[in-house]
Parts: sequence; structure tokens; C-alpha cells
Amino acid sequence: MKMRPMLLGIVAATTLLSGCQTLDSGGSGSSDSSILNLFPVSDEQVIELSDKACTEMDSKSTIAPANSEYSQRLNKIASALGSDINGVKTNYKVYQSKEVNAFAMANGCIRVYSGLMDMMNDNEVEAVVGHEMGHVALGHVKKGIQVAMGTNTLRAIAASAGGILGSLSQSELGALGGQLVNAQFSRRQESEADDYSYDLLRKRGINPSGLVTSFEKLAKMEQGRSSSMFDDHPGSEERAAHIRERMRADGLTPPAK
Repeated sequence: MKMRPMLLGIVAATTLLSGCQTLDSGGSGSSDSSILNLFPVSDEQVIELSDKACTEMDSKSTIAPANSEYSQRLNKIASALGSDINGVKTNYKVYQSKEVNAFAMANGCIRVYSGLMDMMNDNEVEAVVGHEMGHVALGHVKKGIQVAMGTNTLRAIAASAGGILGSLSQSELGALGGQLVNAQFSRRQESEADDYSYDLLRKRGINPSGLVTSFEKLAKMEQGRSSSMFDDHPGSEERAAHIRERMRADGLTPPAK
């Protein structure tokens, strides 16, 4: 999702765990082309970093109670989308915040902000979450971490005693979590995550119209105010049009404008 106008490029110092914000506002996909020396980070390290960052994010956020309307809604949505990302079990929580945002991490940590749930219906939230899951499933998150580890600051952390996992302080974990929510992806990666969400919704028997209408709601947000989740992403209207085309090609009727 920096709603990030999410799907718009759904939710910076460096690119880290997940969330959406394009690295290349010009649309050339520089986050892909600029990767010259990827820092060697294993899948296991990516998951462990995600574990630590998610725990730190949770500790600094107000989490909706399990019996709240928000949590019950999200549980329903989670059951519709499936219980894993590439075999990694998912776990969902709602952050009680007016921010319109959502993110997913490589350890299956998926967090949705109540502000997004207030703005969107269940089908639209499913589409947004599917997009965030796509960044994990398609390897965008891992690649982002590898790029981030190539920066001087994180190289120093990686080289310190105990390595990247053992040496992270609470403040560094907090920064990591913040970077993850504001992670930047290229336009191509955002488009790939859109298509992943579309395919996931179809596979799960869910109407993909929510992708279209969520983008259109985000387009209105773009016109009215700044939103971290959607800054510098491909235009929301453009992305909505792409999904409409896919629906027509599949013999489905897009939602009325």
C-alpha cells in the first residue's frame, strides 16, 4: 500500500520491509535499474528483520481489540484472502489511526490502519491488502532490503559485532519499522503488485472491482490532500483504467464510473 496511495502506489531514507511509495516519480523504475550491488541478505534474515520490525511497530501503535468491529472485519477479509504468502503464515492486526495506510512484511505481518477501513468497503480493503501481499510474494520487499543494506549507515550496522540482526538497537528497529511503512518501490513493481492483487482476488473467487473503486477513491484523495501512502506513484486513475481493461478481457463487467 505509502498510502502511499497504495494501489496508487499504495505505502525514506531507504527502502526496507514493505509498504508502498515509488522510488522513481518519473516512472522509469529507477529502484530496479539502480541496483548495482545488492547486499547479500538471506530469506531467513529478511524474515527475522521483519519479525523484529513488526514487534517494534506493534509496541508503538494502538492495536484494535480482538472483539472490536475493526478486528472482526479484518478477520473476515483475512479468511477470504488465505492464510499465507508463499507458504509464510499471515497474521493480521488493525492499527487504530486516522492514517489511510496498510503494509505487509516478509514474516506475514499484515497491518491495516483504521483510517483506511473507514474509507473503504471490505472488497476495497481486500484489494489493498492483496497489493501489499504482492510486494512480499514477488520479492520486492527482499530486494528493497538488499538495496537499503547497501547504504553506508546500514552497511555499518551489518558490519558491527553480532551482524545485522544482533546489533540493531531499539531506536534502529523503530527507524526500520518507519522505513518499512514508507518503503519505496518502482512504478513497475507497483504495477506488478496491482496485477498480483487482481490475480489473487480472482483465484479466491473475490470480485476484483474493489481494485478499481479503491483507486478511484484514492484519486479523489490525491486531488484533495497529500497522502503518504500514494505519493509519487503511477496515477490512481491510470491504475484503475488498467484493472478495468483486465476485467473486460476476462469477460467481467467493471464497476460503473
